[in-house]
Amino acid sequence: MLKSFDIYNQNNVLKIIVAINLLLVGTGSLLFTNRIINKLEAREEQYMQLYAKALAYAIQTAGTKENINFIIADIIQANQNNAIPAIYVNEHLEPVQSRSLDLPKGLSDTDPRTFLDKDVRVFLLAQRDKMRQNHNPIPVDLKDGNFGLIYYDNSLLLKQLNYFPFALLAILTALGVLAYLSFSSSRRAEQNRVWVGLAKETAHQLGTPLSSLMAWVDYMRTDPDHYEPEVTDEIEKDVNRLETITARFSSIGSVPTLKDENLDEVVTHFTDYLARRISTKVKMTVESNLPATLMVRINRLLFEWVIENICKNAVDAMAGVGELRIRLLPLPHDEVGIDITDTGKGMSKASMTKVFAPGYSTKKRGWGLGLTLAKRIVEDYHNGRLFVKTSEIGKGTTFRIVLHREPGPLPELEEPRRKRPSLLKLRGPKVK
Repeated sequence: MLKSFDIYNQNNVLKIIVAINLLLVGTGSLLFTNRIINKLEAREEQYMQLYAKALAYAIQTAGTKENINFIIADIIQANQNNAIPAIYVNEHLEPVQSRSLDLPKGLSDTDPRTFLDKDVRVFLLAQRDKMRQNHNPIPVDLKDGNFGLIYYDNSLLLKQLNYFPFALLAILTALGVLAYLSFSSSRRAEQNRVWVGLAKETAHQLGTPLSSLMAWVDYMRTDPDHYEPEVTDEIEKDVNRLETITARFSSIGSVPTLKDENLDEVVTHFTDYLARRISTKVKMTVESNLPATLMVRINRLLFEWVIENICKNAVDAMAGVGELRIRLLPLPHDEVGIDITDTGKGMSKASMTKVFAPGYSTKKRGWGLGLTLAKRIVEDYHNGRLFVKTSEIGKGTTFRIVLHREPGPLPELEEPRRKRPSLLKLRGPKVK
């Protein structure tokens, strides 16, 4: 049964504590701010109720409508209501007076005893309609069937408080993002230290048995009873391969040296080696749409490791039976691509997003670091890109490697070069 695990994505207590604290602070601040806003709204409504009662009383006791505008101004001034925008309208819903309302440039309403001019009236009617959407008007009972209405809006302080929760949310979000990036960076640094230490220790441990294996190869060549040229030569290639792997592990954590290499030759030579060591039921083909002499700056040892990791994952995905196609092709913007396609089980979209994560694996055995290291080698050491180009459940997956090349046009090929790596059969040693 397949399983998925990630040795690094365990619950981080510190992350949870920080997240909970941010959530509590944010929720508490929002609730407290909302409570203050509600209290201020209630207080401002009480002010306007008081103004309406005072206005009704003043008009009734004054007894003349000619003094209404003057009385309105005095009441509002006396109650220090300049912070709350307000418009008083008569029974015909025509504006009579406004306070704490900024008139557009060019309009003036300095004398409350004068009639409003046309432009001011139009402006106040528009403001009245806006205020109606936020608050119900406060009625002013003038007796004998006469009445007025006071329309009002939130004060500047209350408006600013309404925006405060959004500002607070933005600040908390920014703090959460910074905390997440800090934790992620710390985790990546720790992972890098683990990988580097493990790689160098592995290289050190491989040194002694490699020396012993080379001695056994020399011994087999000197013993005519056990000497089989093909077998001995292939064993020597495997020993050399182990030396290459040791060199790869030793280079992890160090800045690799990049050299101009013939990409076509590198891929073809390595697939020849790899084809002899994977299942004979896997048909491997290489197709090149690049000029045979194209040079790309790579570290050959590390780049072959990338090809090996992707190809071995492809073979595992096909359960040792299927077709593995490697295609080299030119790309725009002075880039070249290597597509590695298998006919395996494919991946879901969820798996595609996690396939390069450290420790992620769908196999019963394995550390789940092969593709992670491959991506790191391509992107960190070669300034390229490695990603899943396409994948479909039950049909297969295509990984794409993108590398930079020297700028300039490439010659057109009449037809792509295709080949199938040789599959040399190894024979076992003679038995006495």
